[in-house]
Amino acid sequence: MLPADPTYPLLPIFAFLGFIIGLIPLSWHLQAWNAGTCVYMIWTSFACLIQFVNAIIWKDTARTIVPVWCDISTKFIIGAGVGIPASTLCINRRLYAITTCRSVSTSREDKRRAVIIDLCISIGLPVLVMILHYVVQGHRFNIMEGVGCLPEIYNTPPAYPLVFMWPPLIGCVSFVYAFMTLLSFLRHRIKFNEVISSSGGAMTISRYLRLMLLSISEMVCTIPIGAYSIYINTAGVTLAPWVSWANTHAEFSHVEEVPAFIWRSNRPFLISVVMGQWVYVFAAFLFFALFGFAEEARKHYRLAFWWVMKWFGIRPKPKSEKMAFNKLSGMANYGKPPQFNDFNALPPYSPSPSTPRTPHKRPESLSPSLAESFSQVDLEKCLPPSPSKSHSDASSVYDAHDDASQHVIIISDECPASTPPTPERPVPPAIAVPAFHRPFSPPLLRPGLAALPAAGAQAIARKGSVGSISIMVHTESHTF
Repeated sequence: MLPADPTYPLLPIFAFLGFIIGLIPLSWHLQAWNAGTCVYMIWTSFACLIQFVNAIIWKDTARTIVPVWCDISTKFIIGAGVGIPASTLCINRRLYAITTCRSVSTSREDKRRAVIIDLCISIGLPVLVMILHYVVQGHRFNIMEGVGCLPEIYNTPPAYPLVFMWPPLIGCVSFVYAFMTLLSFLRHRIKFNEVISSSGGAMTISRYLRLMLLSISEMVCTIPIGAYSIYINTAGVTLAPWVSWANTHAEFSHVEEVPAFIWRSNRPFLISVVMGQWVYVFAAFLFFALFGFAEEARKHYRLAFWWVMKWFGIRPKPKSEKMAFNKLSGMANYGKPPQFNDFNALPPYSPSPSTPRTPHKRPESLSPSLAESFSQVDLEKCLPPSPSKSHSDASSVYDAHDDASQHVIIISDECPASTPPTPERPVPPAIAVPAFHRPFSPPLLRPGLAALPAAGAQAIARKGSVGSISIMVHTESHTF
């Protein structure tokens, strides 16, 4: 009698971890519409869960404890044996479509069509095999001590095309796709980057290479394991002929209970059973090794970690002390005028609250000498009774005898200024402007000091302006 499994409890521990880590990347792969990858995770994770439960319940017994669980789990194992290779086939199809420089599906209709095709392959085909399994299901299920529930397949010729052939056949098709993908990748490397960039973030080069490695690893495992399973069922086991449906399903409710010392005594069968237990755990850890440490995975890990920590009152700190200091200093200086240490940058415009707004007042864009002379003029007292329009052409002048309330403003030749455009007025006959004058505003331009009032002349005398330009400003008031 052989001893019990010396590796226990490694299988249930790793199977449970495989169930957890296999589902971790599911959320962000769903957002990327990667149907083949998502179905791969589902098949792998729930197969690991079944191995975990079986290893716990039937650790040292072969009795029928939970028959309903065995009915469900055995059918799922049949589907997972086909679903994982079928999901790998979907991944290879997607990679081949990208490598051959066909545009990555971006429209919603294209994505929906691609998802439907992938689901038909990765879920529809395994469900079909689960239904076909009933044709060659000799009895309800088998229970092995230390292993748990296993599906029953009657060793008859129809069992091979209906059940046994699907994993290696799908693996061969995936191998062909992978081979063509590598050839296309080598031929279209330059165009490949353009196709990847057009995916809108759904596919990156890093993710593409990880998917390629995953599919190749699955092909390396699927084809040998499928071929070895066929060999085990034919070597040392009599191939029974197909007689009839009734003969195959006779005593269908029977449950075969196999003690550990019986199935462990057959070395090829022992290897087949152990491989069947650990292959799903290996698939889960392989997927996590390829996708569990990517950039998007680390981002989701941080979000999940702080989501858990907030229930304990722990919040994430700012990214740097500088950010926290800026935030606090901004709150402390709220309501104070900003101070600028950078003399190359202008402060933001802020209207002074103490200065009343005058909608019709012109901005003071003249020189300092003009500002001083203009400060002695009271515009409110000099407004004419009738409105008048300013002229936009600086080369034109007005008649000096139009209004008695005209005021003369002197501006230096060195720093002419400009004023904002004003509404046009009828153009009077033009008078030549001295060559040294650059037009800057619509007021009247005349050389000399003939029209200067006493106050203006005194201001000019104080400034010592000689050879300057006299400007006659027409001021007016508007009633609204």
